[in-house]
Amino acid sequence: MSHQYDPYGQGNQGNGNQPFGNQPGGQQYGSQPGAQQFGNQQYGSQPGGQQYGGQQYGSQPGAQQFGSQQYGSQPADNQRFSPGGQQQQPANFNQYGGHQYGFQDHTSDQVHQRTYDEGRFAPSHTQALRIQNRVETHQGAPAQAPWTTQAISVTPSVVEKPSDTGDIVRLVIALALGGLLLLGFAIIFLLMTLSSGLVTFVAMFLSFFPLLLIIGMVLWFDRWKPQPKVAMGLCVLWGGVAAVILTLVFQFPLQVVMAGAGVTDDSGAIGAVVMAPIFEETTKGMILVAIALAARRYFEGPLDGWVYGSLAGAGFAFTENILYLSGAFVEGSQQGQGFGTAALIMTFIVRCLLSPLLHSTFTMCAGVTIGLAARRGQWWAIILMWIPGLLAGMLLHALWNGLATFLNPTTLLLGLVCIIVPSLLISSIWFALAIFLQFNETKQTRANLGDYANAGWLTHAEVEMLGTWKGRRAGKRWAGRYPSGKPHMKKMIKLSAALATTRMRIIGGIGGTGEQERERYLLDQFTKERSALMHAAGQPGGF
Repeated sequence: MSHQYDPYGQGNQGNGNQPFGNQPGGQQYGSQPGAQQFGNQQYGSQPGGQQYGGQQYGSQPGAQQFGSQQYGSQPADNQRFSPGGQQQQPANFNQYGGHQYGFQDHTSDQVHQRTYDEGRFAPSHTQALRIQNRVETHQGAPAQAPWTTQAISVTPSVVEKPSDTGDIVRLVIALALGGLLLLGFAIIFLLMTLSSGLVTFVAMFLSFFPLLLIIGMVLWFDRWKPQPKVAMGLCVLWGGVAAVILTLVFQFPLQVVMAGAGVTDDSGAIGAVVMAPIFEETTKGMILVAIALAARRYFEGPLDGWVYGSLAGAGFAFTENILYLSGAFVEGSQQGQGFGTAALIMTFIVRCLLSPLLHSTFTMCAGVTIGLAARRGQWWAIILMWIPGLLAGMLLHALWNGLATFLNPTTLLLGLVCIIVPSLLISSIWFALAIFLQFNETKQTRANLGDYANAGWLTHAEVEMLGTWKGRRAGKRWAGRYPSGKPHMKKMIKLSAALATTRMRIIGGIGGTGEQERERYLLDQFTKERSALMHAAGQPGGF
């Protein structure tokens, strides 16, 4: 029988047949004289120490044990708050695994500090800037009080929400641009219908399958800190409309020059291997640079670039699939009855089922490198870092088109192998980067939230809860035991994600005083949500 997850030390709530408070018999998880029982193991306050299993987990003179490593406190000056009101006392240093939980004297008195590992791709000068941009110490209650007391004792806030005029302007511009792009798609679709007939509607319907699949996977990988849906939709529309139009516009002068010079491209190799990668990847990537420069708050790292780049590529593939599917039907129909349908089905299998992620993979390369620069303060670095990702996307694009152009398989089976194998290899890059970047994002979140824990706004236990998938799920399950508790926990998770990225921007020197005002407002909102959650959980005192 497992005990209930209880991140905030609520030991006074019964739950089914499992005692969760001061009840006789069963499994004890409350307070009794002498010792508490948890199964057959001690988990209470004994003279000299507490035990969890066969290991010490209590307050002893000298140290606490968690496993075989130090995770505890020695008598010292101040006490910092901890889950459930159990106080931890500073020592020279504590260890948990290989991490130092030290106490560094940044001010006149000692402050409980824990060092968190940085995620990869963080600015190289992060540690120095963390000290320079230290978080203001929480003044809600005396430093030695349990964190629950601090959460209850916070005085009414006078922090006002920072002005959002800039966000309103950006939203209006994005919506206006989105409307123009929708109009552009309607014109493109009308021209395709006039050229290919009603089969264009069938082609559009079939092209929706890979588009919806990619959008669904992107949303799944973007769950940690979801990006604004307006920006995501704008990327899809840009890829599906603006990138297509700009590619045709930019290619036309070059085609005229080639024709004037007598250069022919009967095989289509120049257009497929050279022109298409250069112009398509450049036009798709323009929206990524625009978002990073104009709305940096919503483009804060390589995972964001992966999201935006994948969606821009998916939008381009959607429109291109409509062109290829309707074109295949028209060409097949010219060969005889039934050939058009067969050509349409084969093109759908090859493009929409066997290789749906290619354009998303090509464009997300630029998004990832732009995201690396977006975490730093220099605007020119964003444009500069676009180049390596752009070249990588062009290279993969040219490689794929070259295989499709120059390979001449003798059988249908060999042809499918020549499509499936390269497609799987290229798509594996897309999946591998998504998994790695998502893991890295959670690690960076914990490092940034750790600054707030070291300043007293959060506890280190809350950092682990809000900074891990497992902790978030467990926290929501725990909060769901109380009326209206789960919505407050969800809001705390959302606010903690916003705080982590705001902290990253401050460390990187982005946003200035406006970003610091936003940080203070988010901290205030987080404190209010926590207090509301504790009120819903029936935490006694102060409400």
